[in-house]
Amino acid sequence: MRTVLVVLFDGVQSLDVTGPLEVFAGAEQHTPGTYRISTASLDGAPVRTSSGLTLVPDHSLAAAPAAPHTLLVPGGQGTRSPAPEIVDWLREHGPRAERLVSVCTGAILLAEAGFLDGRRATTHWAYCDTLARHHPAVEVDPDPIYVRDGHIATSAGVTSGIDLALALVEEDIGREAALTIARHLVVFLRRPGNQAQFSAQLAAQTAQREPLREVQQWITEHPGDDLSVEHLAARARLSPRHFARAFRTETGTTPGRYVDRVRLEHARRLLEDTSDGVEEISRTCGYGTAEAMRRAFVKALATSPAEYRRRFRPAADPTR
Repeated sequence: MRTVLVVLFDGVQSLDVTGPLEVFAGAEQHTPGTYRISTASLDGAPVRTSSGLTLVPDHSLAAAPAAPHTLLVPGGQGTRSPAPEIVDWLREHGPRAERLVSVCTGAILLAEAGFLDGRRATTHWAYCDTLARHHPAVEVDPDPIYVRDGHIATSAGVTSGIDLALALVEEDIGREAALTIARHLVVFLRRPGNQAQFSAQLAAQTAQREPLREVQQWITEHPGDDLSVEHLAARARLSPRHFARAFRTETGTTPGRYVDRVRLEHARRLLEDTSDGVEEISRTCGYGTAEAMRRAFVKALATSPAEYRRRFRPAADPTR
């Protein structure tokens, strides 16, 4: 039986709490005796979330399990000016937990308590700079949806807490249980931790001018086409030099980087969702050769396409 303790406070983000809790509760339903879940606020009183929802905790922090297996710290507006008593409690009790987990800006509380010094961590993209500036001893990685560093795990904003919780359940009781829970919650199990917080379309700003927006859409819909600057500039009816400069100014990234990210995302989806061969996928996604696609995967994800498919494509459903 693994105890899961979730710390509550005023201004907590409700989904940071309920998302992971639903995953752990689903695991307990799937395999009874796996998890004992509880919540605690500073004094045991109800807390009001950032959306106005009221959550009633099981305990005060003083009466909570003294050495939980998993101590989960959610994020939310309440982490901007946290109660010193909560940070003090984390500093004292955190070392007793086998696994420290934060969701979203809960990483700020772990950093305040000193647990992230010298470690790699992430948080919501909008607060990565804040975390890095206030805690320079923390190696802040703004890209992944979650990061594991020893017994400490930090995740990005809101729904990535579900991804991290599914990964922890898979580690604890196996992939099939995690798949079952993911299906029940109608979410994907296969989002790896090193997946970027944004898709290419979200990471880049949408161009203001319609010709550039149309080019962005064209790239997304035609990753296997000629996406050279010259060809894209012709579609936008601009000179290559003007196009490259305007694209970067309006989207915050270069045409080449945007194309690379779109192609990588498309290749990942095909590896996850189809049985197409690596050679075919490399041509479909504009890499030309399997070796070129392998180099792109190793550079961006530190793994080969074949290994990526092995790790993140769901197993066949035996009921079908």
